[in-house]
Amino acid sequence: MADLFDKLKKFSQAKEAMELGIYPYFRALSDSEGTTATFEGKEVVMIGSNNYLGLTTDPRVRKAAADALERYGTSVTGSRFLNGTLELHLELDRRLAAFVGKEAALIFPTGYQTNLGTISALVHKGDYVIIDKDAHACIVDGCMLSRGELKRFRHSDISSLDQTLSRLPEEAGKLIVVDGVYSMGGDIAPLPEIIDIARKYGARVMVDDAHGIGVTGDGRGTAHHFGLTDEVDLIMGTFSKSFASIGGFIAGDADVVHYIQHHARSLIFSAALPAPNVMAALTALEIMETEPEHNRRLWENANYMRESLTAMGYDTGSSNTPIVPVIIRDDYRTALAWQALINEGVYTNPVVSPGVPPNQAMLRTSYMATHQREHLNRALDGFRIVGERLDLIDASRATRAEGSLA
Repeated sequence: MADLFDKLKKFSQAKEAMELGIYPYFRALSDSEGTTATFEGKEVVMIGSNNYLGLTTDPRVRKAAADALERYGTSVTGSRFLNGTLELHLELDRRLAAFVGKEAALIFPTGYQTNLGTISALVHKGDYVIIDKDAHACIVDGCMLSRGELKRFRHSDISSLDQTLSRLPEEAGKLIVVDGVYSMGGDIAPLPEIIDIARKYGARVMVDDAHGIGVTGDGRGTAHHFGLTDEVDLIMGTFSKSFASIGGFIAGDADVVHYIQHHARSLIFSAALPAPNVMAALTALEIMETEPEHNRRLWENANYMRESLTAMGYDTGSSNTPIVPVIIRDDYRTALAWQALINEGVYTNPVVSPGVPPNQAMLRTSYMATHQREHLNRALDGFRIVGERLDLIDASRATRAEGSLA
């Protein structure tokens, strides 16, 4: 008889990496103040965080969360559907809708649950959900939970999207779901072209802007960046990046959000977001609305690092956001580079397949508004040392980069 656990014996990659001393995952930070962290007793420059605006350490955000903890406690002990909705939740719903330019918004306990609940609620049997091949895992899982049929198109390839939609029945409901900013490559979705194709085939468009809110479009997201807020049907965001908290939201027309509110299982059957997290997100939102300088500093830091890494001879792909991949391609060399950078006091995120396509292993770096030039130069020094030691730097690429900068 087959044993469910037989497959466990075949999973050996992680243990092999542990034995070699280069296993990079589930290793704990003992302290973090945002731009730096303490990792296994060593101070490192943190360029692996999604804390884009640096607000997790803002005293106003911390105080708001602490005050909410004192008043409301640690949990609402119920779902929003029943006893878990506070007036704070409703206020954040309203404020988020106004911020992204939509009639209504609805907050979920996590960003992951937002996509699971929204997509599975809207896409029914006989419908189609069409996603980019580089879509985030929670988009894929939301599609799997729906009763519709999943179709994929090549990454940001408009002709592939057109071909995919052209094969679908005209009478079927269609939802296109794309990331506004892709979390690994750091590139922005070609939203104007996607909307044109969606109109051609009568499809609706949802943008997962987890890495766009607070970053693109002066912080209001990718749809705002392109001036297409009205043309995008649904905007999704998370609080675990720029909002310095945890949670997520979906925003759109009031009738659509009302429907999701009554059909999203991940909302109805999960405890609501605790008040301290709600207040942290609300306070971060107020800062985004009133202090645009955080967004400006973020982009200054991101552009400096992207240009410097490229000029050094690293492959940074097609990034045009504060997510800057350093593409190494080989899984083993990526793990070696990660450990070598740790030894030089630089913390990055190693990403291998299936997190990225095969032969596209990378060190994912991302930047914050609160990084000082000293932090960034320390990181660049580490990349220079490690790149030369492990032969990761392409001299011809560095020459081309210098020519383009000139």
